[in-house]
Amino acid sequence: MLSRLFPIGQLLKDATPELVVVDVGALPHGETVYAPLMSQGLCRVVGFEPADGACETLAEQFGAPHCFLPYVIGDGGEGLLRLTRSPLTSSLYEPNQALLQVFQQLPELCEVVERLPVQTHRLDDIPEVQGASFLKLDVQGAELDVIRGATDVLASALVVQTEVEFLPLYEGQPLFAEIDQAMRERGYVLHRILGAGSRAFAPMLVDGDPNRGLNQHIWSDAVYVRDFLRLDELEPHELLQSAAILHTCYGSYDLVYRYLAAHDARAPGLFAPRYLNLLQSSLA
Repeated sequence: MLSRLFPIGQLLKDATPELVVVDVGALPHGETVYAPLMSQGLCRVVGFEPADGACETLAEQFGAPHCFLPYVIGDGGEGLLRLTRSPLTSSLYEPNQALLQVFQQLPELCEVVERLPVQTHRLDDIPEVQGASFLKLDVQGAELDVIRGATDVLASALVVQTEVEFLPLYEGQPLFAEIDQAMRERGYVLHRILGAGSRAFAPMLVDGDPNRGLNQHIWSDAVYVRDFLRLDELEPHELLQSAAILHTCYGSYDLVYRYLAAHDARAPGLFAPRYLNLLQSSLA
């Protein structure tokens, strides 16, 4: 990707404040979407993960100034955390075994091994997340609860990546349509869908791999941005922060240019033409 060849930090330099990334459901499983921001020293991460030992592991891995807290994030009420055989599928919602049984391997991954009463925390009530620019949500069906408890945070955030489901893997969970409506009500528009999670309908196997699917879309990650027809509502530094996230994490170069052009119309910098030159040089 061009973002690897052309780190946007070399263009923006000291023109934009440090980004604050909030990762709700930060259980480590491969490189995070914001890893390139971290490698360029463009962000500080505040992560939340209640799984035993996960915060200690993350703190060791990333170090200062990043911060990881063992809170269950939700709507601020009491809940029941279902710990499952695979920690990645633990949820505040009960796994929907009637649906899971239809697909390869999902019943085993989502088997509940323990239920723990918990007190959830609203993002709006946590001082460490104030000034968040970029939210990543991966809480296995409870994303709408997090969104409802983050009114103030979402009012100042710029980009949100959230897991969404197209089928109810958990009983009573909100699906993509409800997440999308809630985000649009808060001034965001859908930017992209990041692939699609799938499994084959049992008993069929695809190439002998129970993790592979055919055509049934079950879950994905949706990326939301502030409405790009209302960029006049963003401060100049927020336009630059949005550009940094979208360039580095998603390669959305056309939208980045729009943000930079909106910035240049209101503040000194001439970032848009310089960005275009750098892109053209990278392609040459």
